[in-house]
Order: sequence, then C-alpha cells, then structure tokens
Amino acid sequence: MIKIIRVRDYDDMSRKAANIIAAQVVLNPESKLGLATGSSPVGTYKNLIAANEAGDVDFSHVVTYNLDEYRGLPRTNDQSYYYFMNENLFDHVNIDKANTHVPNGENPDADDECATYEAAVRALGGMDLQLLGLGRNGHIGFNEPADDFAATTHCVDLTESTIEANKRFFASADDVPRQAYTMGIGTIMCAKKILVVVSGADKAEALKAAVYGPVTPQLPASILQFHQDVTIVADEAALSLCPEA
Repeated sequence: MIKIIRVRDYDDMSRKAANIIAAQVVLNPESKLGLATGSSPVGTYKNLIAANEAGDVDFSHVVTYNLDEYRGLPRTNDQSYYYFMNENLFDHVNIDKANTHVPNGENPDADDECATYEAAVRALGGMDLQLLGLGRNGHIGFNEPADDFAATTHCVDLTESTIEANKRFFASADDVPRQAYTMGIGTIMCAKKILVVVSGADKAEALKAAVYGPVTPQLPASILQFHQDVTIVADEAALSLCPEA
C-alpha cells in the first residue's frame, strides 16, 4: 500500500520526512533505520540534527545500515557515502558510530562484501524503516533498470544516466565510479516500513511510473507497489504528472 503526502517544496518535504523518522525512533528507541544518500535526504538529515539538538529525538540506541556505496572509493574520499553520512548526520547526533554501517567500497572482493552486508541486514530481520530517494530512471539504491529484480546486496554497473546525474559531485564524469555495492530489491522490501522522499520536476515522470505504471524491473521503484507500508513524501513539482494525491 502506497500513501502519498503532498507537500509544497523541498523544505516542506524534508520537515515531513524527518518527523516520520523521528516518530519511529521515539516509539522505538532501538529502531533499525535504512538510510539513503544523495541530495534528496540532506534536508531530512538537517531536520533530524535539529530535533536531536533540541532533545526531541535520541539516537543513542539506533542502528543504521546504508543502502549503498561506490566501489573503489576510500572512506576518506569526500564523495564516498561513508564520508557523506558522517558529514550530514552521524557527526552531529548522539549516535554510536559502532551502530552505523555502510558497505565497504574498499573491499575488492565484491562477492565477499555483498554477502557479508546482506547477512548482517538479514540477521536483524530487515529495517524497521527504510529511507529511499528516487532516481530519474526509477532506480532505488543503486538498483538500476534491469531484466529482473536483484534479490540481495550485489555489485552493480552504474548506467550512464546515473553517472550523468552524479557527476556534479565530482571534478568530471570520468571521476565518477562505474560500480557500486547496493542493497538488493529483496533486501529493501524486507523493511517493515519504507519512506520515499521525492522533489523536483525532473523526478515527475519516474514517480508517476513508479506509483501508477506496471511493476517492472525496467523501473525498479515500481516494486514498491507490492510493499504493505510505503509512504511517499513528494513536493508539487515531483507530483505534477500524478493524479491529485
């Protein structure tokens, strides 16, 4: 079941999403959170930092697992998702860093890294709440359009459209890694609740297809139609092609 919360803009989206995550942690201080990177959740994290500083939410017993990481980037690289999470959330809240997990992009053995990460997530019984963004081509995590839905954590070749979208964070497109480790669709779908944040007209086509189109691995986010508890917080621009929500 998909619930859509229509908001005005990115800031409104970020506040609403942060409130949902904060409520999850208040109700269950030992929550297991699946976290995302990229530009979409940055505002959400800023709001969570403010809530933590105000004493409204306590992260001291929270466990987090991130969706993905570029393969081959050292954790000290400012474009690694390990670096991103510390910069945008972990360094600013009272979370135990030992309880934060990001795939190790420096592990050259893809099979080993993916199997280890998958086993850790599955051992927890999946995430209590999984935060997702939405790619312009409908990807979630780094699960790109494909012939089938990847079940488990795996190494993926990034599409040209994803490389193009991410090159703004690098000196040039040539510097964007060509592979990443990512939770699989099956891993994501094991989460008890899924929260998707979507902002901007450039995501409108993908959002409409994900919610109202056929379920197909050519648009990975469409699988969310089969999940029992999905909340999409999207702004007016992202919802511009959708029926009134």
